[in-house]
Amino acid sequence: MDTLTLALLAAIVLLVLSVIFLVVRRSGEETEAVRRQLALALSQQAETVQRVERSLREQEQALAKVVAERLDRTEKATGQIVTDLRERLARIDEAQKKIGELSTQVVSLQEVLSNKQARGAFGEVQLNDLVQSVLPPQAYAFQCTLGSGVRVDCLLRLPNPPGSIAIDAKFPLESYNALRAASGDATALQAAQRAFQQAIRKHIGDIRDKYIVPGETAESALMFLPSEAVYAELHANFTGLVEESYRARVWIVSPTTLMATLNTVRAVLKDVRMREQAGEIQKTVGLLLEDVERLGERVQNLKRHFSQTEKDLRDIDTSAERITKRGQRILDVDLGEDAAALPPGDRS
Repeated sequence: MDTLTLALLAAIVLLVLSVIFLVVRRSGEETEAVRRQLALALSQQAETVQRVERSLREQEQALAKVVAERLDRTEKATGQIVTDLRERLARIDEAQKKIGELSTQVVSLQEVLSNKQARGAFGEVQLNDLVQSVLPPQAYAFQCTLGSGVRVDCLLRLPNPPGSIAIDAKFPLESYNALRAASGDATALQAAQRAFQQAIRKHIGDIRDKYIVPGETAESALMFLPSEAVYAELHANFTGLVEESYRARVWIVSPTTLMATLNTVRAVLKDVRMREQAGEIQKTVGLLLEDVERLGERVQNLKRHFSQTEKDLRDIDTSAERITKRGQRILDVDLGEDAAALPPGDRS
C-alpha cells in the first residue's frame, strides 16, 4: 500500500509540475482555463487516490482475515501434530523401556545358558512345563529312579505295551554355537560339525544304555532338545545322525514334536481308560441282567400268588353267596310247618 501511494503522489507532483510549466509558457488568457482544468484534474486525482486507498484497505482486511484463518488452522494442526508427537514419543519411551528389560532378560538367559548345569535345568523346566500342560498327574513322574539306580528326567507311565517311556533333556549349546560361528571357515566348520556329531552321538548312546531297561521301560526312549534351532539343524544337515538315533531306538524331539508326542500319549491313555471302563460297563450290564431275571422270577411268583388269591376270593364269594341263599331260605320258612317239609338238600 505505501509503494502505490508514493507512486500516486509522484504522478500528482509530475502533473502539477507539467501544468505549471504549461502555465508559464502560455499567455495570461489561458491561465484561468488551465487552473480550472488543473483543479478538476486534482479533484479527479484525489477521488482516484481515495478509491485506491479504500480498495487497498478492503484488500488488506480480506488478506488479514485470510491470514488469520490460515494461522488459526495452522495453529490447530500444529497443536494436534505436537500432541500426536508427544503420544508417539511416550510410546517410544515405553517401547525403549521394554526393549531395555528384554535386553536384560536376554543377557540373563545368555548367562544361564552359558552354564552347563543351569542349561540342563532350563531344559528340564521346559520339559516339565510341556508334560504338565498335556498329561494328567498320574501319567508321569519327574526325576524318577529306575531299577538300575539311574535317575531319568521324566518317565511317562504307559501300560504294556509299549510300557513306560523315559525322556531325557539334552542341550548341546556349545557345539551348536561353534557350528554357527564357523560358517565362514571351511576348516573350522568341519571341526565344529565333528564336535556337534560327537556330542549328539554321545547323548544318544547314554540314553540308550541308561534309560532303555528291558522289562521295566519301553523298547525306546526320547531325547528332548529344548531348542527348535538345534533340532532343525540336526534334521537339515545331519540326517545320518538322526538315522543312528532311529537304530538305537532313541527318538529325538523338540518342544513342538514333543507336544505332538504327548498328545498321542494322552490319546493312548484315554483309549486304555475307555477299555477299562468298557469292561466295567459290561460287568455292570451282566449284573443288571441277572437282577432283571430275578425280578422276572419274582413277578411270576407274584402272579401265581395273585392267581391263588383270585381263586380264593372266588371261592369266598361262592361260599358267601350260598350262605346268603340259605339264610334267605331260612327266613322264608314258616316255623309252624313240619321240619320235614324242608327240601332234602337244605338239611345238611
